[in-house]
Amino acid sequence: MRLDFKDIVEHPRLGEARRAYLDAFSTLYEGDPFLVRLLLEAGRFFVFHSAAILDAAQDPSRRETWFTVSALKRELATFGFASGRQVDHLVRRLRDVGFLEQRQAAADRRVQLLTATKMLWSHHGQWLASHYVPLATIFPNHDYSPVLSHDRAFHVIHCRTCLPFTPVSARIMMTLPDTLLFFQHAAGPLIQNAVLKAAMDSGDPHGAVSYAEAAQRFGVTPTHVRTLMDSAQSAGLVNLVGRGGTRIEILPRFWKSYDRGLAVGMYLHDAVNAVAMREWAKDRNPVTPSPSLYDPARQPDIQASKPA
Repeated sequence: MRLDFKDIVEHPRLGEARRAYLDAFSTLYEGDPFLVRLLLEAGRFFVFHSAAILDAAQDPSRRETWFTVSALKRELATFGFASGRQVDHLVRRLRDVGFLEQRQAAADRRVQLLTATKMLWSHHGQWLASHYVPLATIFPNHDYSPVLSHDRAFHVIHCRTCLPFTPVSARIMMTLPDTLLFFQHAAGPLIQNAVLKAAMDSGDPHGAVSYAEAAQRFGVTPTHVRTLMDSAQSAGLVNLVGRGGTRIEILPRFWKSYDRGLAVGMYLHDAVNAVAMREWAKDRNPVTPSPSLYDPARQPDIQASKPA
């Protein structure tokens, strides 16, 4: 691990990294209500993300790596999504819209394999690049160019590298209840980012911002946004002010917990990138040794920075 968690969460330019990420993420989804509704909810997102990882890690000669619905269910169970019926429904939905395909395994025609399509890979590459923008902002000496440029070969290596990180990522995710609050609602992450970006753009990080515009821009109803903001208010993240509570006052806890979640994501992405870059270099130059940087027993020391 070339970065310690504190290197990120205590970095004096973390605010710049946050703004860069909010801009990149909003640009990716703004004006595309289809993708917002399709992906930006925890169950759907994890199916989408796990599909890229399992497809990249698949080796036709090794049955245990085959990308099947059962393998996907096992992967999602790591994140607490144990409902087989829900996974079946989400897989069908992603197949219907062209993100996944299903075919018989050549080595055993009784087995149905899933395949991520070019459409899924294209969006996943853009999504992944947006999550490296904050790292590139505050660590310009680290090379993130392959992922930022959507290099296809590196993208596959990166996704394959993610697989052993899944258990530790899931455990860390459980330490981010405020992040999970938004993930549990359709379009929740984008609504969260939209209201924080609006507060930053206003020049007053604790100022009240309207949520009506977010609802209109991202294809969700004002009632849906209000329900989410009611939950955020109960968690101590915001105050709903103004007539009818139509404006959102961002509280200090919201910024603190958001920055911690952002830092956790940056920490994990940097670790994956460091390993993937070595594998990528080995593929391009087979004589170059590629020692593993990843120790599954090592966990980031993030407990001390939990929000109050």
